[in-house]
Amino acid sequence: MNLPATLHYTKDHEWIRVEGDVAYVGITDHAQKELGDIVYVDIDTLDKDVAQHEVFGTVEAVKTVSDLFSPITGTVLEVNEKLADAPETVNSDPYGDGWMVKISIAKPEELSGLLSAEAYGELVGA
Repeated sequence: MNLPATLHYTKDHEWIRVEGDVAYVGITDHAQKELGDIVYVDIDTLDKDVAQHEVFGTVEAVKTVSDLFSPITGTVLEVNEKLADAPETVNSDPYGDGWMVKISIAKPEELSGLLSAEAYGELVGA
């Protein structure tokens, strides 16, 4: 399983990559494999404030719809527009072009409560 050590993870299977005072968020390789073929990503929180653990959108696979939970508190600054036409990018490149939102970091202290790659790997049995 692909678990980049430079990322932080949540128990809800999101990853977060911090770049200065903003963070990129997506779902993990494990999550996309569990969901199967992703056919639609629905994020309607652009320019809205989200609290840590709050739903910021949904991802739809052939068999199910799953909520997306924010790993941190902040404002959704950008939604990955590529996913509107190519939601399968989440399957093929979950940690790269398959990112979902860019969020401002309102409470940097929340980052310390996230999981390391090692801890997340233990959680999912990797």
